[in-house]
Amino acid sequence: MRKLCRIAPLAALAAHNIALGADLNIIAQVADGGGAIVLTLGLSILFLAVTIERLVNFRARNIVPDGLIERVKPLWAAQEFGKLQQLLAEQDSTLARVIAYIVAHRHHGYAVVSSGAGDIASIELRHQQQKAYALAIVATVAPIVGLLGTVVGMIEAFHVIAFSDGMGNPALLAGGISKALINTACGLAVALPSLAMHHFFKNRQAFFGLALEKDVNGLINEWFLGGDAPPQSLHVVSHAN
Repeated sequence: MRKLCRIAPLAALAAHNIALGADLNIIAQVADGGGAIVLTLGLSILFLAVTIERLVNFRARNIVPDGLIERVKPLWAAQEFGKLQQLLAEQDSTLARVIAYIVAHRHHGYAVVSSGAGDIASIELRHQQQKAYALAIVATVAPIVGLLGTVVGMIEAFHVIAFSDGMGNPALLAGGISKALINTACGLAVALPSLAMHHFFKNRQAFFGLALEKDVNGLINEWFLGGDAPPQSLHVVSHAN
């Protein structure tokens, strides 16, 4: 019984050391993964750079800032268009640029204003979408790069077996295959979050587009149609690729 009590801690310590050794081996295999790992690392850097840039710049304050509608309505009602244009020039947002177009073309009627405002909003939304397109590229390319690295690694592993006594040493074959599969794992580890962030920003774009459409429609219907005509709809949400 005492022997068993002594053996149990030793067995647990040995299992811990084996697990730690396996982790270190994985790190070493990633480092030795070859050119595909280097390319996957480059894709991961691109993913991080685009994600951080989009999280910082693609926000509500840059598209449909809160409170802007409430600030422009009194100036329009008082026909203080100079102050209104100055206010809009100080705002760096899509909604501000759309309203500035409406103010500048207020004498051209509803049809011209509605069409031009919709064009500006759609172009800016597509431009925002294009900035995040690199995430879709990373999500598509990373698994293929990982698979390519795996295939090359498998070829190298079997090449070693063909010119050595590897058939009598299963560890040699298993080590080569494990090293090759690291490429696939790394490719998927980069592709999955890239795909998730790509869809996240597509959903954010659709949300901002709907909010922008609602605000612009409300202003145009109030300023150009009043209560004498039914509300019109201005479509500014661009189709995602």
